[in-house]
Amino acid sequence: MLNLRTLRAANNDEPRYPALVRPGILPPAAPRERWRVHLMSFAVCVVAPLFIAAVYWLGIAADQYVSEFRFMLRAAEDPQLAPDWLNTVNGAQSQAAAESRVVVQYATSRAIVDDLGRDLDLRQIYASPKADWWARLSVPAPVEDLVAYWRSRVDAFYDPGDATIVVTVRAFTPQDALALAHGILSACEKLVNDLSLKMRRDALRQSEGEVAQAEKRLSEVLAQIRALREREGMIDPAKTAAASADTAARVQEDLVRANTRLSTLRSYMRDTSPTVMVLKAQIRSLEAQRRRLVVGVADPTPAKGDAAASAVGSFEALDNQRKFAEDAYHHALVGLDRARAAADRQQVYIASFVPPSLAEEALYPRRWRALGIVALIAFAIWAIGSLTLQSIRDHL
Repeated sequence: MLNLRTLRAANNDEPRYPALVRPGILPPAAPRERWRVHLMSFAVCVVAPLFIAAVYWLGIAADQYVSEFRFMLRAAEDPQLAPDWLNTVNGAQSQAAAESRVVVQYATSRAIVDDLGRDLDLRQIYASPKADWWARLSVPAPVEDLVAYWRSRVDAFYDPGDATIVVTVRAFTPQDALALAHGILSACEKLVNDLSLKMRRDALRQSEGEVAQAEKRLSEVLAQIRALREREGMIDPAKTAAASADTAARVQEDLVRANTRLSTLRSYMRDTSPTVMVLKAQIRSLEAQRRRLVVGVADPTPAKGDAAASAVGSFEALDNQRKFAEDAYHHALVGLDRARAAADRQQVYIASFVPPSLAEEALYPRRWRALGIVALIAFAIWAIGSLTLQSIRDHL
């Protein structure tokens, strides 16, 4: 028996299968289109870049071989370390650390590119037909492009913990990588030798200048002392004054004894006695001698006394300057001898404990890691873009 709903379904007034059009049973057309857009965007943003990267990294990218070497800069130490040489050794060690950083910067600079260019053709090595179009050096390349490309192929690192310098160089053949490694090591050794030689020459030149200055100063002081001696007419005014004072003291003692004897003789002899007269004459002679000595040492006349004291003071001051100049000259000569000994001995040298070796397997490019990075970046960009568009659509 037909009811009203069946009649309406027959007349197409109501869908024949109303349960199939309930919400959540079949997706409407708009969400279906959104899924297609998502799939297409995923294919464009993730699958296509990953496919292109896989074609390049797995099928086109050329092998790159690595040659690594390690060395350190050692300071030359004296086998007999005297206390005054400790500062020199510590200075040489700090100099080795400073030069290690210089060597690291030199390994990636234009200077080493120019130095290696005298023996090796870097443009030919890195523009080899064995290299792929993306990794090879485009020729003809100016030196600025060559230096930028060189920095992408050479890695130099200084480890201050163990004072070790690690250098790795990449090339498209094992032989080229080994030749470049040997060239870098030779160039670094030459740089260290040049820096050490320059330092030693500077130290020797400075020591020679100090000796010349000390010698000039000593000569000037000696000339002043000689002029003072010629002006005063005595070799050493201080010693002359001291000798005169000693002589005056002895004369004074003789005069006291003579006066004492004269007093004794007068007690029982006349003044006209020959003995008394001789003793008086001796006393007069002693008094005259004492006056002369007093005038030479410290004249009671203010002008002469001041002149004698000034001469003694000037000589003492010049003598102190002479002693100081002689000590300075002696130390300068000792420093010059040490500088000459150091100039004959290299202060810093390269100790290579891991020499360059021929590579047997290509370490670059790291294909699977590169593909993983491409996939991660592409997926992140696609996900962020999809979420951004979805958020904008929901707000609209």
